[in-house]
Amino acid sequence: MRSLVLLATCFCLSGCGLAAAPCRVASAVIKIVPVVGHAAATPTDACAAVIDP
Repeated sequence: MRSLVLLATCFCLSGCGLAAAPCRVASAVIKIVPVVGHAAATPTDACAAVIDP
């Protein structure tokens, strides 16, 4: 039982990258925009950094 709980905990913690994926994809799409893309993507980059440091 203890190993099952440990495995479930590890699985949940490894999913943080999956939770941050929408922020990272949105950031990549926004960065395509010329001139203002990188500045406009700053909030989505921050979102991804908070979810998956």
